[in-house]
Amino acid sequence: MSTVATIVQPSEIRIARRETRRQLLRSKTFMAGVIIIAFWVFCAIFGYRIAPHDPLSQAFPQLQGLSRAYPFGTDQLGRDVFSRVLAGARDILIVAPLATLLGVVGGTTIGLVTGYFRGLTDDVISRIVDAVLSLPLIVIAVTVLVALGHSTLTVIVVIGLVFAPIVSRTVRAAVLAERQLDYVSASRLQGERAPYVMFVEILPNVFGPIVVEATVRLGYAIFAVAGLTFLGFGVQPPSPDWALQIADNYTLLGAGTYWWTVLFPALAIISLVVAVNLVADGLARVFGR
Repeated sequence: MSTVATIVQPSEIRIARRETRRQLLRSKTFMAGVIIIAFWVFCAIFGYRIAPHDPLSQAFPQLQGLSRAYPFGTDQLGRDVFSRVLAGARDILIVAPLATLLGVVGGTTIGLVTGYFRGLTDDVISRIVDAVLSLPLIVIAVTVLVALGHSTLTVIVVIGLVFAPIVSRTVRAAVLAERQLDYVSASRLQGERAPYVMFVEILPNVFGPIVVEATVRLGYAIFAVAGLTFLGFGVQPPSPDWALQIADNYTLLGAGTYWWTVLFPALAIISLVVAVNLVADGLARVFGR
C-alpha cells in the first residue's frame, strides 16, 4: 500500500500542477496582469537603454508640452518625462518585491508557529500581531524611519516587518485547518519534530494561500514605497523614480497647465498596482480563495 502511494503521489502532484498552469493561462485577467508587469520589468532592466533621452539630463527646454520630440513633455528642471517614466520602474520594482518577500517569509513563519502550537504561544504572538495591526502602516513606517534614518534598506525592512503580521493571520488560518487532518496526526505519531511537521508537511499544503497573499501584499508594497518616497523617506534623487517625479512636480498642478509632469508617473504607478491585483485575482480564483 505504501509503495503504491509513493508511486501515485508524485504523478498526482504533477497533474495538479499542470492543471493549475492551464487555468492560469486561460485566465484573461491573470495574463493581462502578467503582460503589464513583464513590460515594466523590461523597462526596469533596460529603461536607461531604450529611453530616447538621458533620464537624468536637464539639458532640455523646461516645462515643454507634449510633442514629437518629448511625447510626455518635460518637467520644471528640463528633464524628459517619457524617458524618466521608462527608467523609473527600476527602484520600485527592487524595493517593493524585496519588502514583500521579507514580510511573507516572516509572516509565514509566525503563522506556522501560532497555527501549529496554539495555546499560550498563539495567544501571546496574536496579541502582539493585533497591536501592530491597530496602527496604520504609513504611521509605523514614518515613525521608524524618522528614528533610524531613511535609506532603501531601512524602507525594505520596515515595510517587510509591518507586512509580516498581516501575512501571519492568513497563514495561521490555513494551518489551523490543516493541523486537524490525518497526515499531520500521522507525522506526530511517527515521532516527527514540530519544525519538520510545520515546514515539510504543512507548508506545501498552504502554499496556495501564501502565494495569493504575497501577490496582494506586493500591490500594497508598491503603494507604500511610493508613498514613503513622496514624503521623502524612500528612494532619493537623482533617481527617476515615479514617486520622486510626482514629489518634484506636484506643486505645478496648482497652475493647471503642467499636468503632464505628474500624470504620467502617476499612471505608471497605477498601472503596475492594477496589474499586480489582476495577477492576485487570477491566483485567488485558481487556488480557490
